[in-house]
Amino acid sequence: MNFLRAFGRFFEQKIGLHRLGVALSVLIIAVAAVVLYRKLHTISVSDVLKAMAAVEYRDVAISALFVALGYFTLTFYDLFALRTIGRKDVPYRVAALAGFTSYSVGHNVGASVFTGGAVRYRIYSGWGLDAVEVAKICFVAGLTFWLGNITVLGFGFAYHPEAAGAIDHFPDWLNRTLGITALLVLAGYVAWVWRTPRIIGRQNWQVQLPNGPLTLLQIVIGIVDLGCCALAMYVLVPNTPHVEFVDVAVIFITATLLGFASHSPGGLGVFDGAMLWALWQYDGAELLAGLLIFRLLYYILPFTLALMTLGIREMYLHMAGRRNVGDR
Repeated sequence: MNFLRAFGRFFEQKIGLHRLGVALSVLIIAVAAVVLYRKLHTISVSDVLKAMAAVEYRDVAISALFVALGYFTLTFYDLFALRTIGRKDVPYRVAALAGFTSYSVGHNVGASVFTGGAVRYRIYSGWGLDAVEVAKICFVAGLTFWLGNITVLGFGFAYHPEAAGAIDHFPDWLNRTLGITALLVLAGYVAWVWRTPRIIGRQNWQVQLPNGPLTLLQIVIGIVDLGCCALAMYVLVPNTPHVEFVDVAVIFITATLLGFASHSPGGLGVFDGAMLWALWQYDGAELLAGLLIFRLLYYILPFTLALMTLGIREMYLHMAGRRNVGDR
C-alpha cells in the first residue's frame, strides 16, 4: 500500500491526470482521423445520399422510438440521484427537464460534466439546490451510467469476445478475461454496498452510496438506457450481411465510450470511425448513411428540442419576474 501511495504521488506530481487525459484525447482523435480517412476517401457523397434515401421510413420511425425511450430512461438518472441525496421534494417533471436538457446539451457540446452540470444547476437552483447538491446529482447520475456500461460490456466481452476484438483487436481469451474481471469487480462493489451504509467524500461534500438493492436498480436503469440506444443503432445498420445484435451492441457501446473519452462534441469522428472500423463487413456508404441518420435522431433533434425548451423556460421566467416587479 505504501508503494502504491508513493507511486500515486509521483504520478500526480510528474505527469498528472489532466495531462494524461489530454494526451489520451489527442491520441484517440488522431487515430480516429486516420481511420476516417481510410474508410471515407473512397466513398462519394452521392452514394451516401442514395443509401440514406433507401433506408425505409419504418426503420427510421422504429429507431426514433428507441431514441425516445432512451432519453425517457435518462430522466430517471436524475430522479434516482435526487432521491439518493435526499431531495424528495423535487418532482419528477423537474428531474425529467433537467435530465433531458443536460444530457442533450452535454452530448452535443462535449465536456458533459461541465456543460450538463451547468444546465442542471440552472434548473435545480430554482428549487433551492446549491452547487454542492448539483455536483452530487452529477456524481450519482454518472455512477449509474458507468454501472450500466460495466454490466453490459462485461457480459458482452465475456459472452461474445470477438465483437470487442473488432475494435481492440485483442485475442478472444483476453477480451473474455477483461469481461469476467469487470463483472467480478461489479459484483464486489454490489457486495460492498449491500447492507452497510457507505459514505464517500469529505466535510460538506459527502454522498451516501445507494445500498445493494438500489444499486441493482441503478444497473437496470443503465442497461435499459444502453439497450435502447443500441437498438436504435441496430435498426439503422444495413440488413446484409446479417450481424447479431450483441455484436453491434458491444461495438456501439465501446465506440460511444471512445467518443466520450475523446471529449469531442458528440464523439464526432471518433464514434463514427470506430463503428466504420469495427463493422467492416457492411458496405461503407450504407453504414455511413445509418450513422448519419442516427446522429440526426439521437444528437441533433434532441439538442434542438432541448435548446428550444430551455429558451422558452428562460423567457417564461423573465416574464414572470417582470410581472412580480410590476405587482410591487
